Amino acid sequence: MEAKLGIAPIGWTNDDLPELGGDISLETCLADAQAAGYSGVERGGKFPETSGEMLEVLGRYDLQLVTGWYSGTVLDTELEAEKDKAREQIDLFKAVGCVCLVYGETAGTKQNIRNAPLDTRRVLSDDQIADYGRRLTAFAEFCAEEKMPLAFHHHMATAIESEQDLDTLMAHTGEAVGLLYDAGHMAFAGGDILRVIDNHGPRIVHVHTKDVRGDVINALDRSSESFLDAVIKGAFTVPGDGSIDFDAVVQRLADTGYEGWFIVEAEQDPVKAPPAEYARIGYEALVGSLGKAGYEIVR
Repeated sequence: MEAKLGIAPIGWTNDDLPELGGDISLETCLADAQAAGYSGVERGGKFPETSGEMLEVLGRYDLQLVTGWYSGTVLDTELEAEKDKAREQIDLFKAVGCVCLVYGETAGTKQNIRNAPLDTRRVLSDDQIADYGRRLTAFAEFCAEEKMPLAFHHHMATAIESEQDLDTLMAHTGEAVGLLYDAGHMAFAGGDILRVIDNHGPRIVHVHTKDVRGDVINALDRSSESFLDAVIKGAFTVPGDGSIDFDAVVQRLADTGYEGWFIVEAEQDPVKAPPAEYARIGYEALVGSLGKAGYEIVR
Protein backbone atom coordinates (compact mmCIF):
# COMPACT_ATOMS: atom_id res chain seq x y z
CA MET A 1 0.00 0.00 0.00
CA GLU A 2 1.14 3.52 -0.79
CA ALA A 3 0.88 6.69 1.26
CA LYS A 4 1.83 10.30 0.60
CA LEU A 5 2.52 12.84 3.33
CA GLY A 6 1.34 16.42 3.23
CA ILE A 7 0.65 19.27 5.61
CA ALA A 8 -1.81 22.15 5.84
CA PRO A 9 -0.61 25.75 6.25
CA ILE A 10 -2.95 26.36 9.19
CA GLY A 11 -0.14 25.50 11.60
CA TRP A 12 1.70 28.59 10.33
CA THR A 13 -1.19 30.98 9.62
CA ASN A 14 -4.81 30.64 10.73
CA ASP A 15 -7.12 32.30 8.21
CA ASP A 16 -9.95 32.52 10.78
CA LEU A 17 -7.65 34.00 13.46
CA PRO A 18 -5.19 36.31 11.70
CA GLU A 19 -3.48 37.07 15.00
CA LEU A 20 -2.17 33.50 14.84
CA GLY A 21 0.65 33.63 12.32
CA GLY A 22 -0.60 36.49 10.21
CA ASP A 23 2.98 37.74 9.93
CA ILE A 24 4.40 34.40 8.69
CA SER A 25 5.02 34.34 4.95
CA LEU A 26 3.86 31.66 2.55
CA GLU A 27 7.50 31.09 1.58
CA THR A 28 8.40 30.30 5.19
CA CYS A 29 5.54 27.80 5.41
CA LEU A 30 6.54 26.04 2.19
CA ALA A 31 10.24 25.96 3.05
CA ASP A 32 9.47 24.47 6.47
CA ALA A 33 7.14 21.87 4.94
CA GLN A 34 9.78 20.82 2.41
CA ALA A 35 12.52 20.66 5.05
CA ALA A 36 10.36 18.45 7.27
CA GLY A 37 9.97 15.93 4.42
CA TYR A 38 6.44 16.53 3.13
CA SER A 39 5.69 16.19 -0.56
CA GLY A 40 2.40 18.12 -0.62
CA VAL A 41 0.46 20.93 0.99
CA GLU A 42 -3.14 22.03 1.22
CA ARG A 43 -4.22 25.49 0.16
CA GLY A 44 -4.35 28.42 2.57
CA GLY A 45 -5.37 32.06 2.36
CA LYS A 46 -1.89 33.30 1.39
CA PHE A 47 -1.62 31.08 -1.68
CA PRO A 48 -1.78 32.58 -5.20
CA GLU A 49 -5.13 32.75 -6.96
CA THR A 50 -3.97 31.70 -10.44
CA SER A 51 -2.68 28.33 -11.59
CA GLY A 52 0.50 29.74 -13.10
CA GLU A 53 1.51 31.56 -9.94
CA MET A 54 0.50 28.56 -7.82
CA LEU A 55 2.61 26.11 -9.80
CA GLU A 56 5.56 28.49 -9.87
CA VAL A 57 5.71 29.02 -6.10
CA LEU A 58 5.09 25.35 -5.28
CA GLY A 59 7.67 24.27 -7.83
CA ARG A 60 10.34 26.25 -6.02
CA TYR A 61 9.85 23.95 -3.04
CA ASP A 62 9.11 20.71 -4.94
CA LEU A 63 5.63 20.51 -3.41
CA GLN A 64 2.25 19.51 -4.81
CA LEU A 65 -1.01 21.29 -4.02
CA VAL A 66 -3.05 18.34 -2.80
CA THR A 67 -6.40 20.01 -2.18
CA GLY A 68 -7.99 22.77 -0.16
CA TRP A 69 -11.08 23.84 1.70
CA TYR A 70 -14.25 24.83 -0.14
CA SER A 71 -16.85 26.74 1.90
CA GLY A 72 -20.01 25.04 0.72
CA THR A 73 -23.57 26.14 1.47
CA VAL A 74 -25.58 23.37 -0.16
CA LEU A 75 -27.62 23.17 3.04
CA ASP A 76 -29.23 26.54 2.22
CA THR A 77 -28.31 27.26 -1.42
CA GLU A 78 -29.94 26.14 -4.65
CA LEU A 79 -27.85 23.61 -6.57
CA GLU A 80 -27.23 25.74 -9.67
CA ALA A 81 -26.08 28.67 -7.54
CA GLU A 82 -23.68 26.39 -5.66
CA LYS A 83 -22.27 25.06 -8.91
CA ASP A 84 -21.65 28.59 -10.13
CA LYS A 85 -19.96 29.50 -6.85
CA ALA A 86 -17.67 26.45 -6.93
CA ARG A 87 -16.65 26.54 -10.57
CA GLU A 88 -13.70 28.93 -10.23
CA GLN A 89 -12.14 26.92 -7.41
CA ILE A 90 -12.74 23.62 -9.19
CA ASP A 91 -11.10 24.98 -12.35
CA LEU A 92 -8.08 26.16 -10.37
CA PHE A 93 -7.74 22.83 -8.56
CA LYS A 94 -7.93 20.92 -11.84
CA ALA A 95 -5.30 23.14 -13.42
CA VAL A 96 -2.77 22.49 -10.64
CA GLY A 97 -3.46 18.76 -10.24
CA CYS A 98 -5.37 18.59 -6.96
CA VAL A 99 -6.78 15.19 -6.04
CA CYS A 100 -10.08 16.32 -4.51
CA LEU A 101 -12.15 19.25 -3.26
CA VAL A 102 -12.47 19.42 0.53
CA TYR A 103 -16.11 20.33 1.15
CA GLY A 104 -16.96 21.99 4.46
CA GLU A 105 -20.59 22.87 5.12
CA THR A 106 -20.53 26.51 6.19
CA ALA A 107 -24.24 27.33 6.10
CA GLY A 108 -24.91 28.47 9.67
CA THR A 109 -21.43 27.49 10.81
CA LYS A 110 -20.03 28.75 14.11
CA GLN A 111 -16.48 27.54 13.50
CA ASN A 112 -15.19 31.02 12.63
CA ILE A 113 -17.18 33.06 15.19
CA ARG A 114 -15.15 33.78 18.29
CA ASN A 115 -18.13 34.57 20.53
CA ALA A 116 -20.32 31.62 19.46
CA PRO A 117 -20.25 28.89 22.15
CA LEU A 118 -19.70 25.33 21.01
CA ASP A 119 -23.16 24.23 22.10
CA THR A 120 -24.87 26.80 19.85
CA ARG A 121 -23.88 25.08 16.62
CA ARG A 122 -26.59 24.33 14.06
CA VAL A 123 -28.29 20.99 14.76
CA LEU A 124 -30.32 19.14 12.13
CA SER A 125 -32.97 16.47 12.56
CA ASP A 126 -32.49 13.12 10.86
CA ASP A 127 -35.03 14.16 8.21
CA GLN A 128 -33.17 17.39 7.58
CA ILE A 129 -29.87 15.53 7.24
CA ALA A 130 -31.51 13.08 4.83
CA ASP A 131 -32.72 15.96 2.66
CA TYR A 132 -29.31 17.60 2.89
CA GLY A 133 -27.68 14.32 1.87
CA ARG A 134 -29.70 14.19 -1.33
CA ARG A 135 -28.73 17.78 -2.17
CA LEU A 136 -25.08 17.16 -1.33
CA THR A 137 -25.08 14.05 -3.53
CA ALA A 138 -26.30 16.10 -6.50
CA PHE A 139 -23.51 18.63 -5.94
CA ALA A 140 -20.91 15.86 -5.54
CA GLU A 141 -22.08 14.30 -8.80
CA PHE A 142 -21.49 17.65 -10.48
CA CYS A 143 -17.97 17.72 -9.00
CA ALA A 144 -17.36 14.19 -10.30
CA GLU A 145 -18.48 15.24 -13.77
CA GLU A 146 -15.96 18.07 -13.52
CA LYS A 147 -13.25 15.50 -12.65
CA MET A 148 -12.74 16.92 -9.16
CA PRO A 149 -13.97 14.40 -6.54
CA LEU A 150 -15.63 15.76 -3.41
CA ALA A 151 -14.31 14.89 0.07
CA PHE A 152 -16.81 15.84 2.77
CA HIS A 153 -15.20 17.24 5.93
CA HIS A 154 -17.11 16.58 9.16
CA HIS A 155 -16.14 19.51 11.37
CA MET A 156 -16.65 20.91 14.83
CA ALA A 157 -19.17 23.79 15.16
CA THR A 158 -20.94 22.87 11.91
CA ALA A 159 -24.19 21.09 11.12
CA ILE A 160 -22.36 17.77 10.63
CA GLU A 161 -20.20 17.46 13.73
CA SER A 162 -20.98 14.28 15.68
CA GLU A 163 -20.57 10.62 14.83
CA GLN A 164 -24.36 10.30 14.65
CA ASP A 165 -24.57 13.28 12.27
CA LEU A 166 -21.97 11.67 10.05
CA ASP A 167 -23.58 8.23 10.13
CA THR A 168 -26.92 9.70 9.11
CA LEU A 169 -25.37 11.77 6.34
CA MET A 170 -23.44 8.84 4.91
CA ALA A 171 -26.61 6.75 4.93
CA HIS A 172 -28.36 9.37 2.82
CA THR A 173 -25.65 10.23 0.31
CA GLY A 174 -24.54 8.49 -2.85
CA GLU A 175 -21.09 7.20 -3.69
CA ALA A 176 -20.10 10.51 -5.25
CA VAL A 177 -19.84 11.93 -1.73
CA GLY A 178 -16.42 10.85 -0.53
CA LEU A 179 -15.43 11.26 3.11
CA LEU A 180 -12.55 13.23 4.53
CA TYR A 181 -11.74 11.41 7.75
CA ASP A 182 -10.43 13.70 10.49
CA ALA A 183 -9.53 11.88 13.70
CA GLY A 184 -9.08 15.14 15.63
CA HIS A 185 -12.46 16.62 14.83
CA MET A 186 -14.22 13.35 15.54
CA ALA A 187 -12.40 12.94 18.86
CA PHE A 188 -13.31 16.53 19.81
CA ALA A 189 -16.95 15.76 18.95
CA GLY A 190 -16.91 12.74 21.28
CA GLY A 191 -17.11 10.11 18.55
CA ASP A 192 -15.42 6.73 18.36
CA ILE A 193 -12.62 7.43 15.91
CA LEU A 194 -11.97 3.79 15.04
CA ARG A 195 -15.64 2.88 14.66
CA VAL A 196 -16.03 5.70 12.14
CA ILE A 197 -13.35 4.06 10.00
CA ASP A 198 -15.01 0.67 10.37
CA ASN A 199 -18.40 2.08 9.37
CA HIS A 200 -17.30 4.30 6.50
CA GLY A 201 -13.90 3.04 5.36
CA PRO A 202 -14.89 2.48 1.71
CA ARG A 203 -16.05 6.11 1.49
CA ILE A 204 -12.81 7.62 2.85
CA VAL A 205 -10.95 9.43 0.06
CA HIS A 206 -8.78 11.81 2.07
CA VAL A 207 -7.32 11.85 5.59
CA HIS A 208 -6.45 14.64 8.02
CA THR A 209 -4.20 13.46 10.83
CA LYS A 210 -5.14 16.07 13.41
CA ASP A 211 -4.32 15.17 17.02
CA VAL A 212 -5.99 16.58 20.14
CA ARG A 213 -4.99 17.46 23.66
CA GLY A 214 -7.63 15.62 25.65
CA ASP A 215 -7.08 17.59 28.83
CA VAL A 216 -7.75 20.87 27.02
CA ILE A 217 -10.90 19.57 25.34
CA ASN A 218 -12.26 18.03 28.54
CA ALA A 219 -11.81 21.30 30.43
CA LEU A 220 -13.78 23.42 27.94
CA ASP A 221 -17.08 25.00 28.95
CA ARG A 222 -19.06 24.36 25.78
CA SER A 223 -21.85 26.65 26.93
CA SER A 224 -19.57 29.68 26.89
CA GLU A 225 -16.41 28.83 24.92
CA SER A 226 -16.20 28.71 21.13
CA PHE A 227 -14.33 26.57 18.65
CA LEU A 228 -11.81 29.38 18.18
CA ASP A 229 -11.41 29.67 21.95
CA ALA A 230 -10.54 25.96 21.94
CA VAL A 231 -7.97 26.50 19.20
CA ILE A 232 -6.29 29.29 21.14
CA LYS A 233 -6.22 27.13 24.28
CA GLY A 234 -4.39 24.40 22.35
CA ALA A 235 -7.10 21.83 21.70
CA PHE A 236 -5.31 20.61 18.56
CA THR A 237 -1.79 19.44 17.84
CA VAL A 238 0.12 17.19 15.47
CA PRO A 239 0.43 13.38 15.62
CA GLY A 240 2.96 12.39 18.21
CA ASP A 241 2.11 15.25 20.56
CA GLY A 242 -1.47 14.56 21.59
CA SER A 243 -3.92 12.02 22.97
CA ILE A 244 -4.80 10.00 19.85
CA ASP A 245 -3.15 6.65 19.16
CA PHE A 246 -2.24 7.13 15.50
CA ASP A 247 -0.70 3.68 15.27
CA ALA A 248 -4.22 2.34 15.79
CA VAL A 249 -5.81 4.88 13.44
CA VAL A 250 -3.38 4.24 10.60
CA GLN A 251 -3.62 0.47 11.05
CA ARG A 252 -7.42 0.63 10.86
CA LEU A 253 -7.19 2.73 7.70
CA ALA A 254 -4.80 0.16 6.26
CA ASP A 255 -7.28 -2.59 7.12
CA THR A 256 -9.88 -0.82 4.96
CA GLY A 257 -7.41 -0.58 2.06
CA TYR A 258 -7.05 3.19 2.17
CA GLU A 259 -4.24 4.55 0.01
CA GLY A 260 -3.48 8.18 -0.65
CA TRP A 261 -2.68 11.36 1.23
CA PHE A 262 -2.23 11.69 4.97
CA ILE A 263 -2.31 15.40 5.80
CA VAL A 264 -1.06 16.88 9.06
CA GLU A 265 -3.55 19.64 9.84
CA ALA A 266 -3.40 21.16 13.30
CA GLU A 267 -4.30 24.78 13.97
CA GLN A 268 -2.15 26.09 16.80
CA ASP A 269 -0.61 29.31 18.03
CA PRO A 270 2.73 29.39 16.16
CA VAL A 271 4.34 31.28 19.04
CA LYS A 272 3.56 28.44 21.46
CA ALA A 273 3.98 25.67 18.88
CA PRO A 274 6.77 26.64 16.43
CA PRO A 275 5.48 25.41 13.04
CA ALA A 276 8.75 24.01 11.68
CA GLU A 277 9.33 22.00 14.86
CA TYR A 278 5.78 20.66 14.98
CA ALA A 279 5.83 19.85 11.26
CA ARG A 280 8.83 17.58 11.96
CA ILE A 281 7.13 16.00 14.99
CA GLY A 282 4.06 15.18 12.94
CA TYR A 283 6.06 13.86 10.02
CA GLU A 284 8.19 11.55 12.15
CA ALA A 285 5.19 10.22 14.05
CA LEU A 286 3.32 9.46 10.83
CA VAL A 287 6.32 7.81 9.21
CA GLY A 288 6.48 5.50 12.21
CA SER A 289 2.76 4.70 12.19
CA LEU A 290 2.65 4.17 8.43
CA GLY A 291 5.67 1.86 8.54
CA LYS A 292 4.10 -0.28 11.23
CA ALA A 293 0.92 -0.60 9.16
CA GLY A 294 2.83 -1.70 6.05
CA TYR A 295 2.60 1.48 3.98
CA GLU A 296 5.26 2.54 1.50
CA ILE A 297 5.72 6.31 1.59
CA VAL A 298 6.05 7.75 -1.92
CA ARG A 299 6.61 11.20 -3.36
